[in-house]
Amino acid sequence: MRTIVCNAPFELTQVQREAPTPGPGEVLIRIRRVGLCGTDYHIFAGRHPFLQYPRVMGHELGGEVVELGEGTSLALGQIVAINPYLACGHCIACRKGKPNACVNIRVLGVHSDGGMAELLVVPEAAVLDASGLTVDQAAMIEFLAIGAHAVSRVPKDGEGRMLVVGAGPIGVASALFARLDGFEVTLVDQRAQRLAFARDQLGFDGLVADENLGEQLIARTQGDMFDVVIDATGALPAMRRSLDFVGHGGALLLVGVAPGDLSFADPEFHKREAVLIASRNALSTDFQRVIAAIRSGAIPTDRLHTHSLAAEDLPERLPALIEEADHVLKAIVAF
Repeated sequence: MRTIVCNAPFELTQVQREAPTPGPGEVLIRIRRVGLCGTDYHIFAGRHPFLQYPRVMGHELGGEVVELGEGTSLALGQIVAINPYLACGHCIACRKGKPNACVNIRVLGVHSDGGMAELLVVPEAAVLDASGLTVDQAAMIEFLAIGAHAVSRVPKDGEGRMLVVGAGPIGVASALFARLDGFEVTLVDQRAQRLAFARDQLGFDGLVADENLGEQLIARTQGDMFDVVIDATGALPAMRRSLDFVGHGGALLLVGVAPGDLSFADPEFHKREAVLIASRNALSTDFQRVIAAIRSGAIPTDRLHTHSLAAEDLPERLPALIEEADHVLKAIVAF
């Protein structure tokens, strides 16, 4: 089978590998679409801290069932997505119902080879029924689920103002589900092009993150600032600054992840009696919410899907996609 392998930073090659066979409790999926995300770009650029090369990337997956292992019960030909967070099932997080934070988690495309291949074997429990969706939509479920999970972590006490810092895919996904939950959402980003996309294609209001941002947000909220701030930048300076935008009694939720230490001025944190929340990966309930929202038309997947390319063109085109990141929300690779 054809496979795209990242042998080392900045080195992608097409190779032929032997097709896998599903064992008991496993399912063989023909991969049809693979969404590209920041994790893949970081792997390609050599900036992922938990990865060993060579690695087959790809964890935003849409495909169809082609073979069933013993003890499985899915339908052949069924359109599916994949939950790429393979949890151990017995650690403290799993016992608490948080497999997304599993102590021993293996993420497809990061800790083990992912779906940048024609065929992939996964546990049946990782297969998501995407019937009624296109394979392109199935490949967008995972990144949307990260945003849906972030919003599910927000304290719910009625409608309020939310600021989402970072208008990339995860920030946009968070903003979409926050809006569905009744929040009045404002986006902030350093890149005017991403804010223009969010405004013109998705109807979000936004501000460029410059030296006058704090004053603009004070004016916009009549001095109250925001009930919830979601930081989706994965950049420590932005994460530190985000606390300034939290209103008294509000919450700061970090969905972006950055290496290093994060610190706040304690008086600023305490005087707000702020709530600090982390959000990691997604749960099965988040995946199901996303699937239902796509089926209902509540999520405009046709506008989120901005770029398409064939698998054989990925080694040549991936550097250009990274270079043009301001104009790429979701690129999808077709097998």
